[in-house]
Order: sequence, then structure tokens, then C-alpha cells
Amino acid sequence: MLIKQARLKDGEPLKDIAIENGKIIAIEEEIKKEAEQVIEANGNVLIPGLVESHIHLDKALIADREPNKSGTLQEAIQVTAKLKPTFTKEDIMRRAEKTLEMLIKHGITHIRTHAEFDPEQGFTGFDTIMELKEKYRDLVDIQIVAFPQEGILQKPGTEKMMYEALEKGADVVGGIPYNDSLPKEHINIVFELAKTYGKPIDLHQDFNDEADSMTISYLCEKTIAEGLEGCVSVGHLTTLAALPPKQLQPIIEQIARAGISVMSLPATDLHLGGRQDEHTVRRAVTPIRQLRDGGVNMCIATNNIRNAFTPYGTGDIMQTAMLAIPTAHLGGADDLPTVLPMITSNPARALGIRNYGIAPGNPADVVLLDTKSVTEAVIDLPTRLVVIKNGVVTVETTKEVKVYGE
Repeated sequence: MLIKQARLKDGEPLKDIAIENGKIIAIEEEIKKEAEQVIEANGNVLIPGLVESHIHLDKALIADREPNKSGTLQEAIQVTAKLKPTFTKEDIMRRAEKTLEMLIKHGITHIRTHAEFDPEQGFTGFDTIMELKEKYRDLVDIQIVAFPQEGILQKPGTEKMMYEALEKGADVVGGIPYNDSLPKEHINIVFELAKTYGKPIDLHQDFNDEADSMTISYLCEKTIAEGLEGCVSVGHLTTLAALPPKQLQPIIEQIARAGISVMSLPATDLHLGGRQDEHTVRRAVTPIRQLRDGGVNMCIATNNIRNAFTPYGTGDIMQTAMLAIPTAHLGGADDLPTVLPMITSNPARALGIRNYGIAPGNPADVVLLDTKSVTEAVIDLPTRLVVIKNGVVTVETTKEVKVYGE
């Protein structure tokens, strides 16, 4: 395959990209060799495959079954806990496949999904997502997080299930300290599992409007003490938004030292946050700019699509990144170029994806966008013209737009 005249960086010459046996073999201003398949980029932007670093496939597309009328996190957890025992394998498979296809057509080539289990619902959801990982392996790489949504300690039998999930092949140890009776002990159990199985950690962390009962500092200390710097990620972390600068800065420095990646989930956090505020309603999103400037690996992710936590979403992570821009004041000239990496290279680093990016020798996971500007690639919300996974075209979008004058 040969991609002709693609824009990799603004202000630099257009490039030809040669692909063979699923890998990028050359990037030059002009490659004259013949190819079995030629894709004319026509100066459009070519980016690495988009990375969805935090999503829940097993509970997507259930918003119509029982609504979260208050819009609060507490009711979202209650509604979902009530519905989960009714999920059948066929139901989860149908919804998760539909969601995967939404993601894939929007240029996602790598996913980390949290798959739930508990004594009431068993492993129905987890096992189904494990099957889908294999079924969709040619279209997208999926990492599966063993996720105890209802807690570990307050749900007897869940800790044993965590070990079982890892024996079944979970890629990541998940956790949710704020939804358990003893948050620090919850974290300790997660670390013990991670050490036993040699797996990374990904926690739902400090999801609240108020800066009370936080465990992020404990998590940082534990990460460093266990020598797991760079192996831990957290989602949400909204409580940091309630801290004044003097209290916030030392925590940011801790997170950076521990090498913890942060996944901001603006679509969910904006929807659920600030529900008790009667005026000057808070954005309730983790301080993306301050974390970024403090050396933290910042990512943007979707979290949920059309359920009690997030009653909307199309699977387009570009839209989520666009939402983050005004929310987190990322539209400035110096800020805008930092947003695209938050849905590409930054989450790739968080997920430990090897040989990621457009470079010779790397897997050919790339997306051709209908835009001529890398800097404005997110705010243009461009059509994904072509998606290539391991050197094979998996998505191709054609369109015809007619503008009629007088």
C-alpha cells in the first residue's frame, strides 16, 4: 500500500507513506515504487489511530431502559446496579458490538474497556467482552480491565472474582476506591493483584464535586513504594477541581512523580457533576491544563455512551476532545496543539502500546482525516476518510457535498 501526499505536520512538506506486511516501511517526500493499493491523501492530515482509553462496552446503550432522573452519580450507580442482573449474554453482545462499530468507524484502533462482574451478575458481561476482544482483533486492539463496579470489600466474593477474572485473561487490574467501604484497603487489594499477575492498574478515582475523602495522594505513595511508576492510570479525578492552587499543586507534583496517567472523561463528568450547585454551577472536570503543565500524562476519553452515567454519545472521540476544549480552556494558540495528543500518543503511552505512531517499523494503524491542518484537526471535527489497521483498510468514507449559490 502507498499513501500519497499526506500531511503529517503543519509547515512541512507532504509525505508518501509506504506500507508492507502491516507495517510502515518508508516515509519520504516522494516514493516512486509501484504498490498494489494507492490512497491519494491530497494533502489531508494523516494521524496515528485514535486511542479510546476508558470506556464501558458492557453497559452501553441502555439509557432507554431506566433513566437517571436526578442526573447524579449516586442514581446512575443505583440504576445500573438494578439493571445489570437483567443483562443476558445476547443483550450485552448486541449492544457492545454496536458500540464497537461506532468507535471503529470513527478511527479508533485501540480500546481499553472496563468489564464488570459481581456476585449478583456473575461473569456474563466480562466473558462476553472477552469474546468480542478476539472477534474484533483484526479491526481494533482491545485491553480489558477487570472492574469491580460495586466495590470489593462491601461485596463479599468479589475479591475472589478479581483473581478469577485475571486467570480468565484480563489485561488490567481495575478498581473504584470511592465506591467501597474501605478505599485504601481497596487500593491495597488492587496492588496485590497487579503484583501477583504482573498487570497494570486502572482506577476510577476520586469522582466527586468536593475535595473530601480523596485517596489520590495515598495512591501516588503506594505506586512509588511498589515501584509501579508508569503502570497506573486513573479516570475521572474530578475532586481536584475543587482544590485551591496551594493544595492542588503538591498533588499534581505527586501524580507526576508517580508517573500516573489521568483520563479526563468530560462528557460524563459535565453531565453528572455540579448537580447540587444552585448557582455558578461547577464544571466538575479534572483540571486538565494544570495537570498537563505539571508534567502529568493527560488523556481524554469517552467513558460511557447512552446510559445512566452519560445519556448521549456517538462513539466519536473527536467530539469528546472538542467538548474538552471550551470546558478546560484549551482553545488558545499554545493549548490547541496539545489536545490531539490527548486522544492519540498520550493514551497510547498510558496503555503501554508499543511502537505506536507514524514511523518506519511501526504497525500501520493510521487515520486519514478530511482536513488540511494538524493543529485544527480536532476543532474541524473532520470526517474519517480512511482508517487503516495493521496495513489493511477497515473503514472508508465517501461523501458528496453540493453547495448551491444564487
